[in-house]
Amino acid sequence: MKVSRISLSFVPVVTRVPLKFGDQTLTEVSCARVAIEVEEEGRTAAGWAETPLSVAWVWPSNLGYREREDRLQEFCEKLRGDLESHLGEGHPFIIGHRYIEDRLHDRLGEENSGREPDAYMPHLAGLVCLSAFDLALYDAFGKLHNVGAFDCLDQQWLGDRDLSHFLEPAEKFVGKYPADYLVEPSMTQPVWHLVGGLDPIKESELTGDEPDDGYPLLLRDWIQRDGLKCLKIKLRGNDLEWDFQRLVEIGDISLEENVTHLTTDFNCMVTDPSYVNEILDRIDSLRQGRPINE
Repeated sequence: MKVSRISLSFVPVVTRVPLKFGDQTLTEVSCARVAIEVEEEGRTAAGWAETPLSVAWVWPSNLGYREREDRLQEFCEKLRGDLESHLGEGHPFIIGHRYIEDRLHDRLGEENSGREPDAYMPHLAGLVCLSAFDLALYDAFGKLHNVGAFDCLDQQWLGDRDLSHFLEPAEKFVGKYPADYLVEPSMTQPVWHLVGGLDPIKESELTGDEPDDGYPLLLRDWIQRDGLKCLKIKLRGNDLEWDFQRLVEIGDISLEENVTHLTTDFNCMVTDPSYVNEILDRIDSLRQGRPINE
């Protein structure tokens, strides 16, 4: 398979309500949308993919949000031109790995050259920019050969390029392929509802500025409307009292509404494990009926 053309665009996605993410509040996000046209022995196909440029997650920094997002978009543009001329031929797994090892590190070096360390684009941010192109490659390959992306990672498709060519220590992976470590996906998955740090959970928290579009505003109404069983709770990670009370309030609602699974997200803000341990100890004390400070 050979890449013949790559196109890139950015799709703005406006959030229905503000989303508190770490120390920032998001009202929109840009998604990088990629189309890759490929050819092989006279046959052609086009693969599509899209990934959000999640600035706050891939690049935590004191730099302004817009500056970081602009640089991520510019880096995607640089990758597009570079990939169109240097991706080469072969299986997506092979050519993607080859690009990461041979060129991506240099591209990040060029991006950060002459900048202060605080303004360096992280390796993770570069990988996320690249991910849309990588996904589009697999989509194109799958369409070209009528095979699923997760079904083309065995010896039939990779030939003698087993994992010993990509991982160390190589001798441990001789004769092993990515498919050997994959399981058949379930046809059903639980849906996790995200409870943002600014999402109102009781009427006293409503401001009157919420959207009037027929969708719920309060957490309990969302649970009842969608039959939710799993909640992911966004916390601040730098305000222990608020985080603890937030967990308790949402936990009480969850028990009343028969929610069965809760998980928390401290948004990469915690710098000391004792912060999380303190919250866990408080929850354990509350569960066992002991005073919180015991």
